[in-house]
Amino acid sequence: MATAREWLTSWTRVPGVEGLVIRGTQQRYLPGARALYKVRRRDTTEAVIGAVTGTVRQPQTLVLGRLDAAGTLRSVGRSTPLQPEAPRELADQLTPARPGHPWGGVRLMTSWGSRTPLDVVLVEPALVAEIMVDTALERGAWRHPVRFARLRLDVEIADVPPFGADAEPVGG
Repeated sequence: MATAREWLTSWTRVPGVEGLVIRGTQQRYLPGARALYKVRRRDTTEAVIGAVTGTVRQPQTLVLGRLDAAGTLRSVGRSTPLQPEAPRELADQLTPARPGHPWGGVRLMTSWGSRTPLDVVLVEPALVAEIMVDTALERGAWRHPVRFARLRLDVEIADVPPFGADAEPVGG
């Protein structure tokens, strides 16, 4: 077990390696059967909340972004559905977007690689979320949904890792 933990930590630092594929020690190989399990490494990091699905008062998922080198907020991922307590916490903090939101007129998609537009409500990009992410990045965005962990009211937007950065927590 300790060896597998060490592999999950060290080997997933290699670009393209997202996790481990495992099977039980007493389990035999079954050709064509889905008997193996993939365990993805998850890290925590921060991103800016730029939009939500649902409403500002009852958000269902978060659409997250990070600033690129030019200071433009770029979409980096979407969260899984929020846990029951999170919408109440977020509703007290989220503010509807004012004119000039960086994603105004931008079509956000339902998932990575999808061509189906996502129905979102833009919010002021003023809040930082701590998120749990896996290592699968493509063109600066996470390929799989991220998990909302908590709001980071102690972190400024400028302190969020830049667009394209791997999962490196700010701290705290």
